[in-house]
Amino acid sequence: MAPDGLATRRQLRALGLRPGGQDVAAQLERPRRRRGPLVAYLYRIDHARPVRPMTPARQAALAAAMRARRTCPNCRQVRGYCIPRSLGMCVPCADSGA
Repeated sequence: MAPDGLATRRQLRALGLRPGGQDVAAQLERPRRRRGPLVAYLYRIDHARPVRPMTPARQAALAAAMRARRTCPNCRQVRGYCIPRSLGMCVPCADSGA
């Protein structure tokens, strides 16, 4: 529904671009029944900049943050999934009643 030359943040990211500090050029609103309208902000593609490359330091920080989300605070094991915030521990610890 967006005019040519405009894209959302997700669409820019799929093209390997980022807004790069530009202001919102336009917005689309889709009405919803029980809540306010759903808004999509549009940016100009010709003013977009390339996505910054991932540096080794940022990659290490991201890996450490994800490892922390997968580490159970009770048994200290790193699981293959993010620990559910609703449980506050891994599923085996929650099932055992720890």
